[in-house]
Amino acid sequence: MESFWALLKRGYYGIYHKMSPEHLQRYADEFVGRHNVRRLDTVTQMEKVAEGFVGKRLTYNMLIRKVDSIART
Repeated sequence: MESFWALLKRGYYGIYHKMSPEHLQRYADEFVGRHNVRRLDTVTQMEKVAEGFVGKRLTYNMLIRKVDSIART
């Protein structure tokens, strides 16, 4: 568990610098995935990431839809 939190904190300070509460689950999911493949070699990690993209699409409008509806109310 400690190694997961260390990875998440490094991501926070080193990559994102800020994680919005609305998308916190998405950040956590990303780092869970990173943690689960940490022992694999780089090529295998990248193959698994590419496999995860199949059949999924997140457009900008889908991403901000909830935020816009909250801001307008």
